[in-house]
Amino acid sequence: MKEQLITKKILKWYDLNKRELPWRKNVSLQKKQYYTLISEFMLQQTQVVTVIPYFNRFIKDIPNLKTLAKIKNKKLIKFWEGLGYYSRAKNLKKTAQVIVKKFKGKIPNNYEDLLKLPGIGIYTASAILAIAFNKPYIPLDGNIERVLKRYLYLKKEKEIQKDNLFRKKSIFGISSRSSDYAQALMELGALICKPSNPLCNQCPISNKCKSLEKKDFKLIKNIKKNIDKYFLLKVYKKGKQYLLIKNTKFNFLKNLTIFPMEELSNPKNFSENLNFKMSNMNMSIKIQYSKNIDKFQSPYWINEKKLNNYMLPSFTKKIVKYLETN
Repeated sequence: MKEQLITKKILKWYDLNKRELPWRKNVSLQKKQYYTLISEFMLQQTQVVTVIPYFNRFIKDIPNLKTLAKIKNKKLIKFWEGLGYYSRAKNLKKTAQVIVKKFKGKIPNNYEDLLKLPGIGIYTASAILAIAFNKPYIPLDGNIERVLKRYLYLKKEKEIQKDNLFRKKSIFGISSRSSDYAQALMELGALICKPSNPLCNQCPISNKCKSLEKKDFKLIKNIKKNIDKYFLLKVYKKGKQYLLIKNTKFNFLKNLTIFPMEELSNPKNFSENLNFKMSNMNMSIKIQYSKNIDKFQSPYWINEKKLNNYMLPSFTKKIVKYLETN
């Protein structure tokens, strides 16, 4: 496979500057594939520096797909606690179960089968194929997207649409070192072509970068409209214990443990106690203390002083801490 000049430059830079990350260790092919699957799930909407300690703990206690497929949900969520977006953990386990059952414990090495697995979309499938199987895919994550937009000076609404970016990424070419090349492009965006103050003097492809030529590094994004939602959160306290329930009502934090809540539609004179941001949802929360215990399915009590003993989403822990300080 003939390497393009741009490909050679980026790979040369990567060989000299890449970070030592735990999922990049020199391990067996089977472990590399497993490490890639775990890290890519964890890195969805989470920064590298946050993921590293979670990844290390995870692979130490859950070293392979068979162990992952059999792990109890409570234990799995405990390993994931603090990473957020808990549906990723549940989809990861489901994916492991499918791979063990349908693919004899081997991660599929083709696009169609990967896309059928829970929690795997176009980006994650491309990343697994490139990194784990050395196939000529360029996964379009936020870092690579940023490099592409700046390199080609893509500013107009039509230019920054996903389908156009997918076409334009061919400018990067392909390499016989597809695994390294996908990671090199990600690394270039993460370390050099940063969202603000890009380090153009260290960039291996700056001589052809149109944004540098125009001295304009501003990025145009497709903006997701934020949705404002209002909730009444009920607090039942008995001594030093709070009542919690399993969330079967809301799409966020599905099946996880939260305070009893109800959504209010366009309330008047709403005075919030707390505000949370989840994805593109602004959550305004009003707290109501109550003594009358309503009938809840599977309620249970937690001790405010023993928060770390429970498998709780950060959302719930933050509310407990707020209640304790207010």
